[in-house]
Amino acid sequence: MDDDLITERRSVACPQVFGYLRHVTGGPARHAALVGCLTEYCRQHELALSGVFTDREATVGVRSPAFVGLLDALELPDTYGAVVPVLSHLGPKRVVSERQRQITATDTRLIVVRPIRPTTERAPLIGVSPDVQHQGDT
Repeated sequence: MDDDLITERRSVACPQVFGYLRHVTGGPARHAALVGCLTEYCRQHELALSGVFTDREATVGVRSPAFVGLLDALELPDTYGAVVPVLSHLGPKRVVSERQRQITATDTRLIVVRPIRPTTERAPLIGVSPDVQHQGDT
């Protein structure tokens, strides 16, 4: 699946998604802010956030209870995908790729609200032609 496409460019009968958070530090206000981030993103992109699964343990195995719940939810009919604020919410680096593989195996999408751009990529300047070389570029 093409990770850049969302519902605006792809025909989806019922864009139902489930959120996943790894919330180890911070209190209820932080958790509410993270859920709010997912909710707002889904509202803006016409996705129905049907639930949010949260891992609260610092040590995370690939098959934690919340992640297994997410995988079960992704198997429901008409489910479009999973949404996370940033990729690191899938867990420590050692489990992220396996969790991505398991989500992909459900034939749904993984939507990352704030994808990390490569450090060599620069954000475009508003009103500046993309052909203009920035100071220090070769």
